[in-house]
Amino acid sequence: MSDVPQSHPRYISLTLRDKIVKGVEIGITSVHGLIAHGRGEAFDYLLSEKTQPFAISAIHAAGAMLRLAKSPVISVNGNVAALVPDDLVELANLLSAPLEVNIFHTESGREKKIRQHLINHGAEHVLMPTTEAQLSYIDSNRKYVHPDGIFIADVVFVPLEDGDRCEALRKMEKNVVTIDLNPMSRTAQMASITIVDNVIRSLPLLCAEIQKLKSDSEMKSILNQYHNQNILSEALKHICRGAND
Repeated sequence: MSDVPQSHPRYISLTLRDKIVKGVEIGITSVHGLIAHGRGEAFDYLLSEKTQPFAISAIHAAGAMLRLAKSPVISVNGNVAALVPDDLVELANLLSAPLEVNIFHTESGREKKIRQHLINHGAEHVLMPTTEAQLSYIDSNRKYVHPDGIFIADVVFVPLEDGDRCEALRKMEKNVVTIDLNPMSRTAQMASITIVDNVIRSLPLLCAEIQKLKSDSEMKSILNQYHNQNILSEALKHICRGAND
């Protein structure tokens, strides 16, 4: 990336690509994550690579839901670990919540590498999946969770999530907060709160929102007025307008 000037119109996008590639090189990101990142990047173009008002509304609600949670857990996969490790650690500290590694492709000891990567960025409490606790309604490797983490959580924060596990978590009556650039994905549609935005922009905003929220009554009022399907509809309309411009 040293040969790309910051004035380049695609500088940020190219920087993010480089982070994902580095993630693959150090063993925390699956090569399949490259495809997922590219798909998200296409949607971000249609969002003008900006955090839109509907995302801000979702961030307010997400902050309230996470603050009100009794046992929140932050789920981490390879892409999000590569892109925003410092923000994940900050969020965990703000919520006094554990980070928990949960991935689909477990080749080459990726789970342990992700855990060490988070510790290198200051994480103190990183849970690992075990065979002692399993999610219902899912058959993939992502069913394995920590008995003191996702398994007992009432709210799970799952940025860049796989749709099958999001659906399983909801069937288990857990609330799910997600960040997803595609409002039509199964994750976006199934989640309790969907932030349609790029994780590098929205996660710092979420951390700031959590610090601003004060009373339980204020947070409950925010959640009572929030409707995720309305937010998804607004996001889809914006994306369709962007595609037609």
